[in-house]
Amino acid sequence: MKIREVQHPARVVPLAFLITILIGTGVLMLPMSRADALAAPWLTALFTAVSAVCVTGLVTVDTGTYWSPFGQWVIMALFQIGGFGMMTAATLLGLLVNRSFRLRARLTAQAETHTLGIGDVASVAKLVLVVTLIVEVLTAVALALRLRTAYELPWAEAGWSGLFHALSAFNNAGFSIHADGLTRYASDGLILTPIMLAIVIGGLGFPVLNDLRRRFRDPNHWSVHTKLTLVGSAVLLVGGTILLLGFEWSNPRTLGPMPAADKLLAAIFASVSARTAGFNAIDIGGLTHESLGLHYFLMFIGGGSAGTAGGVKVGTAMILVMLVIAEIRGRMDTEAFGRRISHSAQRQAITVLVLGSAVVVLGTVFILHTTDIATDQVIFEVISAFATVGLSTGITAELPESAQLMLTLLMYVGRVGTITLAVSLALGEHRMPFRYPEEHPVVG
Repeated sequence: MKIREVQHPARVVPLAFLITILIGTGVLMLPMSRADALAAPWLTALFTAVSAVCVTGLVTVDTGTYWSPFGQWVIMALFQIGGFGMMTAATLLGLLVNRSFRLRARLTAQAETHTLGIGDVASVAKLVLVVTLIVEVLTAVALALRLRTAYELPWAEAGWSGLFHALSAFNNAGFSIHADGLTRYASDGLILTPIMLAIVIGGLGFPVLNDLRRRFRDPNHWSVHTKLTLVGSAVLLVGGTILLLGFEWSNPRTLGPMPAADKLLAAIFASVSARTAGFNAIDIGGLTHESLGLHYFLMFIGGGSAGTAGGVKVGTAMILVMLVIAEIRGRMDTEAFGRRISHSAQRQAITVLVLGSAVVVLGTVFILHTTDIATDQVIFEVISAFATVGLSTGITAELPESAQLMLTLLMYVGRVGTITLAVSLALGEHRMPFRYPEEHPVVG
């Protein structure tokens, strides 16, 4: 392979993440990274590094007790690099796509940051950095103050916990230094609310944040991408909350014992976190089958493009919804908010959905072949890994090595594969000098 081909931006991103993972694995294998001062097994270090860099949150060991303070700092650095790096890479690659299409003005909704213009490079780069710092600092301060005043933790412990969970929340990483996740704070709105806000802001995507920054008071001029992302996110959040309340209201293992107000808070948090944040304020292993099915859906869709969230993205799902509506109504064009959605965006959305579904199916079949764990739990774990969510029913550590390696591959592909695929599809588009005769195969 020629050097020029390796340096292609769509290949640089996966390579950079792979190098970061390998470095992180090596550092985590050092005795100083482990609480008992012994070298961590290579698979444990690799799995943790992949999960951190890909901002997933799946773990095979307890982060707070297995790793030393140094090891926890390393993990935090890895998911900060992974989150910030992916946001920056998505922005720059989106701008690259725009540049290749600027003469044809064929900006599409899904290839990560197609709502941005070439002149926005500097402003968007600054926005990425500024928003990251502001949200993480404010969230860390709010959490530290709450932990100090309400739980009487020493300032050092409160500050560390606040910082770790703030960075984990904004990067949608899902790592926690508590063995029970955030279940101990399930009824504390002053802990869960800042975390939810950080998750949502990080998960919307910087094309949306940039659009809101420039035209916050003029929603009529928001881009279609921004409108689709905001509407889709709101529908998923509200719908997920209502359904979780219905499915879990009387479940003694989750919301059942809680007062009504706490049930609402926990359901809202679960709905937000399911879309790739990976924190849990209730026992995921205790969810009903209906709630597990709902989580499949929420996790697979994920958050906004060019943000810290994973999944196939809200924009993809919304484009497909608009396509189905247009087909049902017999419309030739797929429309949203008074604009036509390009055919290339529709094809890209279908491709992302089909390939994402295929990866989940293959991963599920492979793990089912290597273990006797229940199918619904395996599906949950696979989607959680591919969509870089990090939620688990508790089976991660029980999986054989081959299944854990499959999860690492799913996390990596799910994180860097979606943006690379989107950009490759966009950059690879070209006009053929001829067209074949058209036929209409039977559908349905």
